[in-house]
Amino acid sequence: MSIIYVLIPIAILFVAIGIGIFFWAVRSKQFEDLEKEGLSILFDEDKPKVIPPNKPDEH
Repeated sequence: MSIIYVLIPIAILFVAIGIGIFFWAVRSKQFEDLEKEGLSILFDEDKPKVIPPNKPDEH
């Protein structure tokens, strides 16, 4: 029964941290455009990423 005195404050702490993270995400506009990222996988990029070839070391 004494473990409940430890678990309840820990649970309240986790809830407070979760609520804090949620409000931080709302304030930093994490939820502004939910459709953009979901649709971005369907479209190609304008310019393909080109990796320059490795040049041998010149001595």
